[in-house]
Amino acid sequence: MQDREEVQDERPSRSARRREALDVLTFAKQLSELPPARLAKLELPEDVRDELAEVQRTPSHIAHKRQLAHLAKLMRAHDEEAFAPARATLANDRGKNARETAALHHIEALRENLLGENADATLTAFFTAHPDIDHQHLRALIRQSRREREANKPPRAQRELFRLLRDLDAS
Repeated sequence: MQDREEVQDERPSRSARRREALDVLTFAKQLSELPPARLAKLELPEDVRDELAEVQRTPSHIAHKRQLAHLAKLMRAHDEEAFAPARATLANDRGKNARETAALHHIEALRENLLGENADATLTAFFTAHPDIDHQHLRALIRQSRREREANKPPRAQRELFRLLRDLDAS
């Protein structure tokens, strides 16, 4: 009786197995959404790579879902170590994308502050931080952006202002 309990303790529960299977399915879905050029850079077993290509070619929703489930089953047959580099690469990509998004939000907020009510204080602080920028060009872009907003015109100058701020941030 005691041996049987020890064997049961070593085996994962049904819920744990299901969570692992759903985790693999989620990972398979993430892989299937990657463009082929991105997939080529990942270290994946050849049979998984072939099945990924098949999943990406399947257009029908239900058939796609079935192919995805088959891919996950195929992936569960491999060791977890076979997918560790691919998982690490995807995790790094998510972190990089989050940082890039945060930087773009920061630039967007700066542009809005330059066009908003406290524009003079923001502009002075910006000139202090970036003394080598063309002051006249930046002021002209800000004026043009405000005029476009007031006249409900397309935001051409706002886009140009955003690009200028983004380029300054990148350098």
